[in-house]
Formats: sequence, structure tokens, C-alpha cells
Amino acid sequence: MDSAAIERFEASRGRLASLAYRLLGSAADAEDAVQDTFLRWQAADRERVEAPEAWLTKVVTNLCLDRLRSARARHERAAGTWLPEPLLEGDPILGPADTFEQRESVSLAVLTLMERLSPVERAVYVLREAFSYSHAEIAGILGITESASQQHAHRARTRVAAERRRGGETDPASARRVVEEFLAAAASGRTERLVALLTDDVTAVSDGAGLAKRLLRYTTRERVASHVRAGFKPTPAKRRLAGGSPAFHVALVNGDPAVLAVVDGRVAGTVVFEVRDGKVASLRGIAAANRLARLNHAWRQHEPDTPFLNVW
Repeated sequence: MDSAAIERFEASRGRLASLAYRLLGSAADAEDAVQDTFLRWQAADRERVEAPEAWLTKVVTNLCLDRLRSARARHERAAGTWLPEPLLEGDPILGPADTFEQRESVSLAVLTLMERLSPVERAVYVLREAFSYSHAEIAGILGITESASQQHAHRARTRVAAERRRGGETDPASARRVVEEFLAAAASGRTERLVALLTDDVTAVSDGAGLAKRLLRYTTRERVASHVRAGFKPTPAKRRLAGGSPAFHVALVNGDPAVLAVVDGRVAGTVVFEVRDGKVASLRGIAAANRLARLNHAWRQHEPDTPFLNVW
């Protein structure tokens, strides 16, 4: 393959990876899909490809759909152990973030909700909302009619909006202040203050420090507050599990405020918050090492600020 063909692909790599991440919810799987796309590009009769960008988009999208439809993926995601892979703010695979829709499409909340869409609905939603493709272009990418693309987009938007329960975009600085107050209350053991900082319909999901066979789910303000308080309470067993005493940093993960538990420069776990109307509406706790590999790599390149808490 000549240098011009390689340069043509490399110019699209970032966009392809961002698209694949939104479709698959995993940076590792997204990179695999992009590499497979490169192999297809290498083997293609490129002189007959009139629009390389459209060709590459079609290939990576359909490779992602094949992965979503695979028996293995259906089993893993239906088994109740799957959460999207969290990514630190500034990771290029997060892709475009110029519009509210683009930022929403990469949040852990929306990536999780998209699991309830069919693979085609998910693809249409991402191509339309995050990348502003026309329905005619989407029809060509997915091999469906323009009318079908419009119908899929309407169903996807309706389902996501019905369960999103978020009135609009939250100011990042305000959201961070809520999370810092929440973290301070959790560390101090002020359970009543934790309850007051939660919405009435709050939910919490955790992978059980990466050890649970299924995701742990909590509802009601009292149960979530109790779970959070127990999670932040230091014990010798937790120190052994974490590999030491963690320092807690507040950062942005997938566009939302998050708490990172860092031990000797390694992120041992993260809790990502969704803030609505000045209160915490949801928490997602991820500590499985295989879900934190890319975030850890980014954190090592990051100039960390002073830990918000060092109570352990």
C-alpha cells in the first residue's frame, strides 16, 4: 500500500475510533474494529473507491454491528456484568464534543441506555446525533432505506429520552461542586447529608470492585447513601484489595464528574456521577482492571492535581 493510501486512512483513524467507541462502549474493541477496517482498506481495490471517507465509515460501522450481533457480545451484555469503558477527559477516542448531542452520546449514561436499542437503532442514533450524517448518508452506510433510517432514529431518540430523565446540560463547575460535597459527606460518615444530595429516583450501579459475577444495583436514596458510605469507609481488607491507601481525585470521565481512587499512581477504581438539578441522579462504580487500562494509561500521562481526599 502506498503512502498516500496510508495517509488517507490515518486522516480518518480518529473519527473511525470515536464512532466505533460510541457503538461498542469499549475503547479496546473500538481499536480492534479500526484495525480490521485498515486491513479491509489495505485489501480493497482503492482505485474504485470514489469516496474513501464514506467507504471507511461504512466498513467500520458494519464491523461494529457484526460485533454487537455476535453470540459472545449478546451473552456478555445480557449477563448483567457489562458497563461501558470509562475514559478520562481529553482522550481523543471520545471524539467530537462541540454540541450537546455529541457530548451526551459519549456519556456513560447514554452509552448504557443504548444497550437497550437494537444494533441498527444504535448505529443510526450515533451516526445522526454524534456525527450529523443525513438520513440519505446513513441509508447508504447501513444498506437500508432513507425512510427506515428516519424511523430508527425516531425510535432511538424516543427510547433514550424516555429513560434519560435529564432536563438539559449541567454546568461542569456546578456538577463538580456537588460531587466534592458528596465526597466530603461520604468520607465524614454524614449519611443524612448524603441522602439530601441524592435525587428521589437515584440509582447506583457497581461492578463490585471487579469481583462480582453480576452488577450490583441500588435504588432509593437511603440504600444508595448506605452503600456509598460503606464503600468509602476504610478497612484493612479494602486496603489489601486496592493495594494500598488510595488518594481520591475529582476529574472528568466521559464528560461527567468522577471520583478516582488512586494508589501509587494507579487508578484502582472510579465512580462516575450524573448530576441533575444540583443533586446526584446516578452513580456508576467501575473497578475491574480490564475496564480501567486505557484510563490508567491516560492518568499516567496526566499532571494530577492535589487529591481532594487523603483519608485512608
